[in-house]
Amino acid sequence: MPKVDDYVIWKHNGLVHQGWVYFIDDLYITIETGIKPKPNCEYTKNERHKYIHTLLLCFPNQWKDLEYVHTRKNKYGKDIDDMNTYNRFSDS
Repeated sequence: MPKVDDYVIWKHNGLVHQGWVYFIDDLYITIETGIKPKPNCEYTKNERHKYIHTLLLCFPNQWKDLEYVHTRKNKYGKDIDDMNTYNRFSDS
């Protein structure tokens, strides 16, 4: 079972999707496949959310098709090194 902040690959209907597990519920998992900066809004003084997230829904009957790659310790890292990735199934 994937966990939040796991990086997964999902082969589905002849397509390959990959990204970070963003949210988990009993009904679905969301996989973050991309982010981009949110444009400034003239009506909002203090914008809490800085990015637009592209999320893909994966339902329980499809979870068996998810391939675990690695997990990140720091989701705010700018690159893969800053994220401090590791394999949570590894003994070391």
